[in-house]
Amino acid sequence: MPKKTFPLSIVYRLLEPGPVVLLTTSHKGKTDIMAQSWHTMMEFEPPLVGCVIGGRSLSYEMLLKTKECVLNIPTLELAKQVVGIGNCSGRKVDKFKKFKLTAQPASQVSAPLIAECYANLECKVVDTRMVNKYGFFVLEVVQAWLDPAQKDPRTLHHRGMGRFMVAGDTIKLPSKMA
Repeated sequence: MPKKTFPLSIVYRLLEPGPVVLLTTSHKGKTDIMAQSWHTMMEFEPPLVGCVIGGRSLSYEMLLKTKECVLNIPTLELAKQVVGIGNCSGRKVDKFKKFKLTAQPASQVSAPLIAECYANLECKVVDTRMVNKYGFFVLEVVQAWLDPAQKDPRTLHHRGMGRFMVAGDTIKLPSKMA
């Protein structure tokens, strides 16, 4: 069967690189949570993550001011909260209270961890050269946390328009990479 053209405006749905994260920020006693899926690994050591954040969001403003955040990685069990967080503004609602999530102190940054997430990556902004033009921040992970009880977490992968794929089976193939 021949392939058909695909709209350029939704190419992102084919390339979403990883799980949806809940990005937390904190500034002057106020916290925010943002559902975020436009991110990519950039380097292994130190671990660098690039992420795009919309310039009108509260998280964007807080991240610019503090240069710190946490990337919290939720699992399928938090799917309804993830969607809800993505559909409201931190300017109008305390998302920790509204979505019954537990803020825990981080060790290296002022932004909180989300206790219910299976992994938490404390980050500091290390490069803002592409922020004004693209909303692209480069973050260095300075501390990582993982719940050892969750062996094969089923993470959410955004496909656009309220659709998500869920991580499933893990396969192992021969590889010469160490």
